[in-house]
Formats: sequence, structure tokens, C-alpha cells
Amino acid sequence: MSAASAYRRIAVIDIGKTNAKVVVLDAETGGEITVVKTSNGVLKSEPYPHYDIDRLWDFIIGALKGFAAAPGFDAISITTHGASAVLLDADGGLALPVLDYEYAYPQAIQEAYGQLRPAFAETFSPRLSGGLNVGAQIHYQKSVFPEEFARVTAILTYPQYWAFRLSGVASNEVTSLGCHTDLWNPTTQSYSSLVDALSIRGLMAPIRSAFDALGPILPALAADMGLTKPVPVYCGIHDSNASLLPHLVENEAPFAVVSTGTWVISFGVGGDLGHLDPVRDTLANVDALGRTVPSARFMGGREFEILAAEIGTASSDAVEAAIEAVIEKGLMLLPNVVEGSGPFPGRRRRWIADHAASNAERLAAVCLYLALMTEACLGLIGAKGPIFVEGPFALNHAYLKALSALTNSDVIALAGSTGTSQGAALLTGIRPATTTENSPVRAELAGLTRYRQAWCDALIA
Repeated sequence: MSAASAYRRIAVIDIGKTNAKVVVLDAETGGEITVVKTSNGVLKSEPYPHYDIDRLWDFIIGALKGFAAAPGFDAISITTHGASAVLLDADGGLALPVLDYEYAYPQAIQEAYGQLRPAFAETFSPRLSGGLNVGAQIHYQKSVFPEEFARVTAILTYPQYWAFRLSGVASNEVTSLGCHTDLWNPTTQSYSSLVDALSIRGLMAPIRSAFDALGPILPALAADMGLTKPVPVYCGIHDSNASLLPHLVENEAPFAVVSTGTWVISFGVGGDLGHLDPVRDTLANVDALGRTVPSARFMGGREFEILAAEIGTASSDAVEAAIEAVIEKGLMLLPNVVEGSGPFPGRRRRWIADHAASNAERLAAVCLYLALMTEACLGLIGAKGPIFVEGPFALNHAYLKALSALTNSDVIALAGSTGTSQGAALLTGIRPATTTENSPVRAELAGLTRYRQAWCDALIA
């Protein structure tokens, strides 16, 4: 019996940087049956900012226990944000807390790591801030906490840690290893030289396919949940690659996917790695099948959150209606709202011609800013073909219209919540969700070419 017919409902653990959720999906349609959510905060206590693993675990187990009673589930898949590694001790506990990747290390530690990390040509992983390079995290933990690090018996990527907690099977997986960790060489599909430079090769858990069922839920957990039959736990996948997976199944290259959440990550499917610029936050991701995908990113969701809180509210209709007036006035926002990543590093945000602007006009300028940043990312990865937008920005019509006009491309908004949960469910062998695609947006905006040039000129100035 194929997995598609064996499973009726898939439970997906989906841990983002800002929020976490557990979803039950219908295996036939891919639709959400039920979902529970919680915030994913960072503990600021010693020894460094870290994720509240105990709280997340209690949330996950509570959700699965509730869902086991109704509506039930036949398999578990997992997806999480990247840039996190878990250091286990001999008992399977945490040798050190799971470090928040936004934490910035002392300058001396950063400089020492800079001497160790491989060249971009080896890893296609740019030097990023804080612990966005997982290799930098491990180097920091090993350098500053040598006694605790000496207790490490296994290093796991983040989705696979939760799979380990549920199944007892330790593993690593290439989508998490391949997302700017510095630990992976995508051209040889093997660990990079950094693994030996850090002397951690023997600690890295075995690599398994994202599609592998690692084993059933541990008996004690299954009994606690009230499960009456074995439920397999799948290896799991990095969240952006989970979002990408349905597109790989359903569409022919070339095309682009813009996955929006805390990060806006653009994938140029069918592109090449030859013109990536490590200084501008481009990189190679590795998809669930082990293939390299040129990618670029900026923290667009976080930026929108910050700006919306500062500006205040306006209806989406008012924001969309204000776009042409904003273009005419030359009201614009320059990068960066969140510093340390994105296609225009080293710049600080600046408003131009914003005197007496209304909330709607400011928010329209923010949408234009986000579209310009996305266009820059797509250009850096040589993206071609239609552009699929998913996540919160798929509901932002002003952004979609501006992106279509800037790129002269069809922009297809994917309805529903972020595609991470649906993509993770595909690991179990079910068929892709019957996604509702909105009609392609193909827009022209008067004066946008002039506005875009003025924005670029202001960046240079």
C-alpha cells in the first residue's frame, strides 16, 4: 500500500522563528483540518539567548495528545526554521541550550571564526551576522564553553532534533545543512572542510533523507498520547525548502518562489550558481532532493512588522489606492529596516519625501519598498519565469501589484497559510495539496520605472 493511501491525516510540527504550530492535514486534499499555535520566544537568561525548548516540547506534546483523540493522525512530519543546531549529551539531553541565531558574538570570536570558515566557492554560504551561519554557533559554543562542549556526543540540525525527541533516532538532513551553515559543500554533496576544522565530524549525526521515516513514536510517548497503533515520525525539512517542495513537484523550471514569513526568501528554480554575490546575502540552498537552488533573502516580514507598528493602521484598499500617489510624490523608504542581511548591506533606513504623508501612503511606500527589495533579490539569483508568492505577503495586493510591475512577470499568489506545513506533509508520500491559486497578477503602474530609478539612485548616493 502506498503512503498516499495508507495515511488519512498527517500531523505537522512547524516551528518558525516567531511562532510555532502543530497542524493536522488531510492527506487527500492537503487542507488543514485543525491547528494550534503558540509564540516562539527567546529566553534572555544565561549562558546566552536561547530558545525555550522545554516550553516548545510541552506545547508539541500537548497538541499531539489532543489531536490523537480527535481528529487523529497517522504520521508525523516536521519543519523548522534554519540556522539552528542542537548539541546533545550522552543521555540525549541538551549539552548546551539551543542558541538564538540573532545573538551577536564578541568581536574576537567573530574574527577567529572568520579565519576558519571556508570560501564561498566551496560552500556557497555567505558570511552572515550572529549565528546565521551554524558553523559560527558551534565555534562560539566550543570556544567559550569548552567543558560543556566536551560533553557533546551528537550534533543535530533543528528539525531532526524534534524527530529525535519523538522517535529516539538521531539524524541530520541536507536542507538544513545546506542553508548557509558553512558546514555543507553543495557541489560535492558532502560536508565542507569546516567540519574537520572544528573537529566535529565524529559528532555529526548520520545524514538521512527528508523523506525517511525514522521510526515510530517512542512507546512511552505513544502510550501517553493514547495512540492505538504505531505512528511513524519522518525525518523533517528546513522550512523554506518545505515551502519549495510542492512547487518542485508541480511546476517545470524555470520559475521563482518567494516564500514570505519572518524572512522573505526567493528561490530561482532552474537557475545556476555562477553569479551569486556573497556580500549581498545570496546563497545556494539545497532542496529536499539534494539539488542546489540559487537563493536570496532579506528579513522582510520582520521589517513589515516593525514598520506597521510604527506607522499605524489603514485598510488594505486604502493602501492599494495610495500606490500611484506615492509614486507620483516620490515618497519612498530606503533599506535597511533590519540591518545585517539582505541585498543592500551596510545601509540604514531613510525616508524620502514623507512630509505630511498619511498612514495609507506610508504603508503603500512600505509595500513598494518590499517589492523593490524582492525584485533586487530575484535579479541577483537570475530568476526567470512566473513568480509564486506564498505566506503573508500573498495577501498583500499592493505588494503583489508592485512586484508584477517591477519584474514584468506573472505573480501568482497562493491562498491559505504558509506552505511550510503542506510541504512537510509531502515527505510522507502523499500527493501535493490541491492549492487554490489566485489568478496571476499582471500589473503596470504609471511612473514606476522613474520611481525605481530614483530609489536606486538614492541608494548609490
